[in-house]
Amino acid sequence: MGASEAALHFLSGEFSCQFRTSSILAKSSSLLCYEHCLKSRNFGDMRYQQIKGLSKWKKCSSLNAFRGIHSVFGGEKLRSRSKSLICNCQQPERFNEAIIKNGNGRSIHAISSKIPNHAQDEQMIKQENGAQLFSKGLKTAATVNSAFPRTNTDSIEDEAWHFLRAAMVYYCGTPVGTIAANDPSEATMLNYDQVFIRDFIPSGIAFLLKGEYDIVRNFILHTLQLQSWEKTMDCYSPGQGLMPASFKVRTVPLDNDESATEDVLDPDFGEAAIGRVAPVDSGLWWIILLRAYGKCSGDLSLQERVDVQTGMKMILKLCLADGFDMFPTLLVTDGSCMIDRRMGIHGHPLEIQALYYSALLCAREMLAPEEVSTDLVRALNNRLLALSFHIREYYWIDVKKLNEIYRYKTEEYSYDAINKFNIYPDQIPPWLVEWMPSKGGYLIGNLQPAHMDFRFFALGNLWSIVSSLATIDQSHAILDLIEAKWEDLVADMPLKICYPALEGQEWRIITGGDPKNTPWSYHNGGSWPTLLWQLTVACIKMKRPEIAEKAIMIAERRLARDRWPEYYDTRRGGFIGKQARLFQTWTIAGYLVAKQLIANPEAAKILINVEDTELLSAFSSILSSNPRRKRSRKGVKQSFII
Repeated sequence: MGASEAALHFLSGEFSCQFRTSSILAKSSSLLCYEHCLKSRNFGDMRYQQIKGLSKWKKCSSLNAFRGIHSVFGGEKLRSRSKSLICNCQQPERFNEAIIKNGNGRSIHAISSKIPNHAQDEQMIKQENGAQLFSKGLKTAATVNSAFPRTNTDSIEDEAWHFLRAAMVYYCGTPVGTIAANDPSEATMLNYDQVFIRDFIPSGIAFLLKGEYDIVRNFILHTLQLQSWEKTMDCYSPGQGLMPASFKVRTVPLDNDESATEDVLDPDFGEAAIGRVAPVDSGLWWIILLRAYGKCSGDLSLQERVDVQTGMKMILKLCLADGFDMFPTLLVTDGSCMIDRRMGIHGHPLEIQALYYSALLCAREMLAPEEVSTDLVRALNNRLLALSFHIREYYWIDVKKLNEIYRYKTEEYSYDAINKFNIYPDQIPPWLVEWMPSKGGYLIGNLQPAHMDFRFFALGNLWSIVSSLATIDQSHAILDLIEAKWEDLVADMPLKICYPALEGQEWRIITGGDPKNTPWSYHNGGSWPTLLWQLTVACIKMKRPEIAEKAIMIAERRLARDRWPEYYDTRRGGFIGKQARLFQTWTIAGYLVAKQLIANPEAAKILINVEDTELLSAFSSILSSNPRRKRSRKGVKQSFII
């Protein structure tokens, strides 16, 4: 038995459902064609005619293993253009009987009878939408939400857990994620009925801290199955290793037989998103969640699997690939992260760099020690050193650095230039001169040639603390700034996604006059309660939990009363966002994670990256050298520029 065949045989026992790829999709790069097929009465016949040539169906684990190990063992590369994974499921009752009869025990596709009985409403949702289209299941969940009104005796946390469980999505009888929002008042769901990778992270952390590991494990493996599929837009395919922004579970009749159904995983890599931008942060969050799962559950077998290792390497190779960029930071376009609309963050936004640094550290910790990983680890270490120096040295701003920029000389050439990026002092905005406190500082939002984005971006700064991208002194200074500017950054609802908002002509030029990102709304200075959990992790790491506790108390006054909005508007966060969805899942999950971590601060270690002593030593060595000394080009071994 060959190595590839042996690996497939070894991994095949982990799944119990059968699937096949819908080859009709191979002839179309359009999602419209696929949805038309789903709605067609002859869908089953069409698909069976297309797959007559297949000798037999593969098990889910077999495809997962094949796609994961083809780059390791040199197998043939999977070239399918299909946009979905299709699982041939029996009805729930027959499915359960088959599993019990076969005695497979626990697996990723655990039967519904083995799912923990958390709440009666969760079981009601599952039973009612098990054989219906997922959109109908959403209506059922909304009905359940309205059927369980809040009472004075119920705590906010109990209510939050109720709504989080009501947002759970099932694939082949097992939970695989949570939808973005479950707002019963919204007639049009857009893509809020999908499972977003970035949105599921706080949900996954909440379930991990609760001791419910299966949903996170399922999520990790199913998104991994979607990773390698070719996605095209205008005849162009993005780099291999890209993770989807989101996926949707569709339950459709099998072969026009209403008594049997099949589940379909339908991923979106950005080709259907508003703006058509691929997500850069999805793969980075996936690696961070994979590490958190192993640390919290103690189950390291997941990250040691061949397919998981390969998927992680593919993400790293995609991010570490050489290109035209001269900086160690990751070059991305607008809308590729939490701020997924045009907001002038194209280039090297801080949020992506902080997640990138954290993902590199997490991956290095989990990579299996083998010869094929040596070059990857070397490249990873080089990038970590260059990235940490670049961000700490050139992104940091406080009163001292501000005064230094104010006195910059321009048009400097050569290696000993002080103003390396040719920043013009006139770029310093008037608001910053008045706003910068004497104690405290932060990492600016972006840095490019002749451009510094001086806005404060919350997620990037908080995750720089969590990942140790910022130094200890810088981390304390960021929290000092949040305390000093509490009325601007927190006020009536934590936490401003960025500060200040773009207004007037600047807003029109940079956002294109975006009617959703008007000043002090949505991404343009809006307040996002989901940022509570990142704030809590950062505060716990720096042993200053009282800051997070104060923010949580402010949020608790309104979140449940306001029905868990997506975001808040106005300078102080006083109004529910004009287009905010209610019962927003990551608002609910962010609150729950914050409360769990405050109750058990030690649990924050599953997310925190401790600073590497070797990197710290190398970084100190660079700083101790004379910055004005001309560096010789001869003998330079590093492949990066600092």
